[in-house]
Parts: sequence; structure tokens; C-alpha cells
Amino acid sequence: MQDLINYFETIPSLHRSIILVGGITFFWLLEGAFPLFQFKYKKWSHAIPNLFFTLTTVIINFGLAFLLLETADWVKLNDFGVINWLPDMPLWLYALIGVLLLDFVGAYLAHYVEHKVKPLWMIHLVHHTDHKVDTTTANRHHPLESVIRFTFTLIGVFIIGTPIALVFLYQSLSLIATQFSHANIKLPRKVDTALSYVLVSPDMHKVHHHNVLPYTDSNYGNIFSIWDRLFGTFMELDREKIVYGVDTFPDEITNSNIKDLLKQPFHKYRKPTTASFDK
Repeated sequence: MQDLINYFETIPSLHRSIILVGGITFFWLLEGAFPLFQFKYKKWSHAIPNLFFTLTTVIINFGLAFLLLETADWVKLNDFGVINWLPDMPLWLYALIGVLLLDFVGAYLAHYVEHKVKPLWMIHLVHHTDHKVDTTTANRHHPLESVIRFTFTLIGVFIIGTPIALVFLYQSLSLIATQFSHANIKLPRKVDTALSYVLVSPDMHKVHHHNVLPYTDSNYGNIFSIWDRLFGTFMELDREKIVYGVDTFPDEITNSNIKDLLKQPFHKYRKPTTASFDK
């Protein structure tokens, strides 16, 4: 375990890039072999705006990384933060708790707030207006959202007291987890259900991308599903009934244009027009 921590403490940028590109490539191939939905689309054309936003996310996170480093070094030097105030524990447990809490503050809580605060929801819409959800959708975030997510992660590092090794470990796990949960893959139902008791499975997250309430406001989890189950935001819907997108922004053509997507957060807020349960 110590070797793993040492590795992530100084993980080269090249290795982080390999994780990102390797994950997209792996799930891209997997969803081609075992697709959940038989999308009639040009896969590369669909991927272009999503990869553009992946690039902007990488640039923003790289540009602001010094803040994470400074904060992580400060909490370590001053023995500050929740996990540093707990009794001594094995390193594996220390790492697990750190990753769990980062997943809660930096992902689940951030995601929940984005759905509940109107201006933030308008920014987050860029992620939800994809009508062909696949593994490239995982990092389809407006640059403003990348800053918001980074801010929540930074707050998490400060409150939780996670050293930089755990931050980089969490971010690497998060990349793979989101690529997996967004991938257009069809797992056996029993396997997907079993996974969803601990991790965010593909079927579980696809419910979140259903185009109407209350499903859109459910299943906020990133890596771990326990937060949704613990806080009552977990919902189920038969995967065959899922319709991607958002009912207030139904225009698929507009929602696949980079220029229009960059302007999307500045539209006037539109109240959801449909809020019913699908049987």
C-alpha cells in the first residue's frame, strides 16, 4: 500500500494522461462490442464536442493544480483535517476513508448543489444535453463547471485533510469510474445491480441522464453509490425506458455544437415541463 501511495504522490503527468486516454479508448471499444443502445450516429462526430470539453477540463485542472498542491501540503504539515484527527489506523483504511470523503465532498455534494442552484444547473446542463450518452460524455463539462468542481475538490482537501497522494489517487479512480458509468455498455442486469450496491454502475448512472424529473435529480454519485443510498437520492428505472437529454433543451443539433454549448449556461432558466414517474 505504501508503494501505491508513493507512486501517486509523484505520479507523472504522462501517466495521468495515459489513464485518461487509455480509459476512453478501452470503454470506446467495449461499448462498440456490447452496446446498451444501438445509436444511429457518427461516433467521431458526436465525440468531438465532448473531447473538446475534456481538453478544457484538463487545461483548467492543470492550471489550478498548484492550489491543490499547496493546500494538500499545508494540511499535511499542520496535521489538519478530518482524517488527521481520527485515531491511528492502517494505511489502507486511511486511504479508503480519504478517497470516500473526497468522493462525497468533491463529487456527490458538488453534483447535488449543481442540480439545486439554478445558475449552477444552467452550467451543468452542458453535461446533460447529450442525447447519445457514451464514454466520451463523462468529461463533457463546461469550463465554468470545471472550475466549480475544482473548487469543491479543493474545499474537500482542506476539510478532509487529504495529502496529495490521495488526491491524485482519487482523481485517477474518478476518471475511470465516470468513463465506465457513462459508457454505452450493456452489463448483465444482475451484475449491474450487484455493482450498484457499492459502486456507481452504468445502469444506475444512466437513470440520472433520463430527460425528465424526478430521475434527473437522482443518482448523483461519482465512484461510490453509498452516498445516494444514504441520503435518499437513489432511484431505479428500467434501462430500456431511459431517454437521454433534458426536456427543457430538446434540440439535439444545437446541443452538439461547441459554440452553442459554450453559450448554453447563459440562456434564461427554463422550468422543467415534465415531472412524472415512468411506470
